[in-house]
Amino acid sequence: MTISIGHRTLHIGPRGPASPGNIVLWLVAAFHVALAAILIVTLFSISPARAADDASCTGRNILTDLQQSDPARYAEVVKEGDAVPNGKGIFWKIEKPGLKPSWLLGSMHVTDPRVLDLPPRTQSAHDGADTIVIESDEIIDEKKATAALLMKPDLMMFTDGTTIEKLLSPDDYQRLEAGLKSRGIPLSAVSRMRPWMISSVVALPGCEMARKAKGVQFLDQKLATDAVAEGKQVKGLETLSEQLQAMAELPTEFHLKSLIETLALGQKMNDVVETMTDLYLSGDIGKTIPMLKTVSPEGENEDGDYAAFEQRIILDRNKIMAERAAPILAGGNVFMAVGALHLPGEGGVIELLRKQGFTVTAVN
Repeated sequence: MTISIGHRTLHIGPRGPASPGNIVLWLVAAFHVALAAILIVTLFSISPARAADDASCTGRNILTDLQQSDPARYAEVVKEGDAVPNGKGIFWKIEKPGLKPSWLLGSMHVTDPRVLDLPPRTQSAHDGADTIVIESDEIIDEKKATAALLMKPDLMMFTDGTTIEKLLSPDDYQRLEAGLKSRGIPLSAVSRMRPWMISSVVALPGCEMARKAKGVQFLDQKLATDAVAEGKQVKGLETLSEQLQAMAELPTEFHLKSLIETLALGQKMNDVVETMTDLYLSGDIGKTIPMLKTVSPEGENEDGDYAAFEQRIILDRNKIMAERAAPILAGGNVFMAVGALHLPGEGGVIELLRKQGFTVTAVN
């Protein structure tokens, strides 16, 4: 099968509408760089009433359905997830002799009230910490952050006259227009934005966009603003420009394929987000990637895309986070929150902190 991009076509594997590679990668990226949706809400002042037109959260848990419909495939997901190092738990204790304990929370960059409602022990650790660390402290002031990023427009937009209409087939263009319209965003307003910026919005359910339009903060923002209100010091591990640069460095072709495949999922995106949320709340983050691989049938494996994405968006940033966190953690009594999918794996933040001499232990 082929997918049209402008005058070009992309070959997709013979067994399904899209290979799992780009879908899996993009759905992960959408929750790593949730900033894009915030930027679009801020830039275009989306009406909360208009956004609320698609404000219902209607997702179903994909794994619950899979367990009933295909027990063998479900068992594979469980086995693969259980094998991921540090794939169980989102709250961890960081210790080193001579220092007060610090804490590490794997966050989810969403406004879902279930995610915002921290367990008592996690909330207590946040309240008792001297310093709060998040991915970027610039998210505390959205308008100021947006203004700063507009000084580097090439990170978010095409500056050579290219528009998304020139890159998509007529059918895909219509799907995109409908998807954005349901979220209160006119396509003309984002036509010059880079595909990954647009994909970030399309990947989020209408209810998430509606809450953002109403000013509800996602978890990392809330942790930081609460800390500021309490007079605590808040520090960031990355700048927003660095986060955007990481996405911008991946090929445009990759982002276009990801956008098309995300559009093809349609309402199933609600199921994906609901399942990711359920896994997060249960602490089974190691099952996230195996679950996402079930979204579409196995097709042509795009190893090159996966390797480039994993290196630039996950592994490189894990190293930066761990390196920049070390001198802050050396002061003790720190509460650090980074995206939950940065924690597990041999190249995850947990293992990198252990290599620095910290003892990192999961907390129930």
